Amino acid sequence: MKILVLADVTSKYLYDFYEEGKLDSYDLILSAGDLPSVYLSFLVTFAKCPVFYIRGNHDTYYDEKPPEGCECVEDRILTYQGIRILGLGGSMRYHPGPDQYTEKEMQRRVRKLWFPLLKNRGFDILLTHAPAKGINDQLDLPHHGFEAFNTLMEKYNPRYMVHGHVHMNYGYHIPRETQVGQTTVVNAYERYEIEI
Repeated sequence: MKILVLADVTSKYLYDFYEEGKLDSYDLILSAGDLPSVYLSFLVTFAKCPVFYIRGNHDTYYDEKPPEGCECVEDRILTYQGIRILGLGGSMRYHPGPDQYTEKEMQRRVRKLWFPLLKNRGFDILLTHAPAKGINDQLDLPHHGFEAFNTLMEKYNPRYMVHGHVHMNYGYHIPRETQVGQTTVVNAYERYEIEI
């Protein structure tokens, strides 16, 4: 299965310079947050596959205008063609507002998923907006990662963790892929391809 992962900024290659057939080779598109709803709606219109998404810390307008034709996988496990996807959006809380969580709040979200995790016997892709603590995260509070994601990876050994939030153009020299145990951690900034 060929999967297109996206986050944080629209891809001019896919949006401004779109040509028919550019999305034909993908079996699934995953958004790791902070992308305009019209962009995701555009992609699902021209793709021959579904678009699943979680919310970033700047996606508050999704309440009023969610991406049309796309499916939110926030706080649940969705299985598509045998691939189990667990979605946990948002970032570390750095000021009042929605889609931001303290470490304890994120751990509480994970605990609420105990039955779906048991029923599905884990998951294959962890789709988040924020990174895991110590893996592609930064020292400033807005870009801190969550320890709860490390715990999930250690316990369930998913094939991939896909995140956004830490822009590769920040100059942090963040790798696109990082291997953590059996999990490949991918920064989905703009666009990237993975395969299962």
